[in-house]
Amino acid sequence: MQRQLEEFIRALRAAEVRVSVAEAMEAHEVVATFGYGDRSLLKDALGLTLAKSVGEKQRFAESFDLFFQRQEFTSGDEEDGELSDTPETDNAETGNDLADMMMSGDGDGLAAAMERAGQDVGVGNVRYRTQVNFLTRRMLDRMGLREMEQLIAQVNRGDAPGGQALSETLEAARTRLFGEARDFVERQFDLYGRFEGDRLRESFLERTSLAAVDRRDYARMNTLIRRMAKKLASRYVHRHKRTRRGHLDVRRTLRVNMAHDGIPFETVWKQKRVEKPKIVAICDVSRSVAAAAQFLLMFLYNLNEILSDIRSFAFSSYLIEIADALDDHDIEEAIPVVLERIGFMPTDYGRALDDLKTQFGDSIDRRTTVIFLGDARSNYGDPRADVMKWLNQRARRVVWLNPEPETFWGTGDSEMPRYRPYCHVAKTCRTIKDLARVVDDIMRSSTRA
Repeated sequence: MQRQLEEFIRALRAAEVRVSVAEAMEAHEVVATFGYGDRSLLKDALGLTLAKSVGEKQRFAESFDLFFQRQEFTSGDEEDGELSDTPETDNAETGNDLADMMMSGDGDGLAAAMERAGQDVGVGNVRYRTQVNFLTRRMLDRMGLREMEQLIAQVNRGDAPGGQALSETLEAARTRLFGEARDFVERQFDLYGRFEGDRLRESFLERTSLAAVDRRDYARMNTLIRRMAKKLASRYVHRHKRTRRGHLDVRRTLRVNMAHDGIPFETVWKQKRVEKPKIVAICDVSRSVAAAAQFLLMFLYNLNEILSDIRSFAFSSYLIEIADALDDHDIEEAIPVVLERIGFMPTDYGRALDDLKTQFGDSIDRRTTVIFLGDARSNYGDPRADVMKWLNQRARRVVWLNPEPETFWGTGDSEMPRYRPYCHVAKTCRTIKDLARVVDDIMRSSTRA
């Protein structure tokens, strides 16, 4: 029974229900207390233990019903559970265990044999629907189907007793066996492989250039970014909580407790100021990098739990603040709104930098991390590298994320060689994995441990 629960927990994790080691141990205690006798009680108790969110509870219920479903060989056309009541084949013994179980209607024995064969061939490791037919055949061969097919051939040739009636009965048994086995393997796919296609697609999107992401995948990208941002947020929120408490001040604790003969009834902690980073995100929304800008903003705004101060700007020629667009629209819709207002104009980095200094310069101080996302191609205009020098001296950090490969920097109208000396970090950022790595680096350097 312990193995069965472990397989169920594996099915839950495959269905993206997060189950920690502590929760798995609690599930074992639940089963030890209630057992498997009352299905509804077990479902409710395990659901309270293992599923947290609304989505997880729904996936838990689906996985529970699938996992504890035992429908193999429990129904058939025959009322008495046997395949045939023909006098010539009734109670006939063929010498083949699988054929005898099928003909006698031994549903429990067949279901148990199928479970064992499924474990032997690794049916629980099915990941793709294209594996279903292959694993079905392997499992049936493990149960003894090849020997049963040899018996059918011998009966058809007249080399074994039974005649036409036995041949028809065995053929019907073989057909039903295939159907039951395929249903069993498909149920394993629904338990363990149903979300594998989504994970494969997400893994592909993590490595795909942001500019090449198809619009049909925007919703999936948003889900993926939310998950990555939540993982980062949980890491640094834990650090914030630890920092708020600080470390034990041994000297002051001993001094305060002198009245208690040095017994530390009262503790004094060294408090450290938690300083959340200020972010100024400046995104080039010209046609070539608009997609990458959207995903950067999507990532930053999903980090609101630890980034309390984010100001976002966009430009193609002149610079505007886009907080209102992001507040009034879903993040997936915000960039089209911004593009409608400012996009598709000739790119002018020099004017955008001048607008940043003259109109919004007061918002940048020694706590501010300035993040540029753009290809630094300014149509041969004045790049205003002096403003970049001013930013370098005024801000805590200047980070430049360029969607182009580094070998392209400085070619044509690219001004990256002029901007790069004033950047604390200048990196190619082509995928959301690159985004996550950069944001993680910013959090690590900005958050005091």
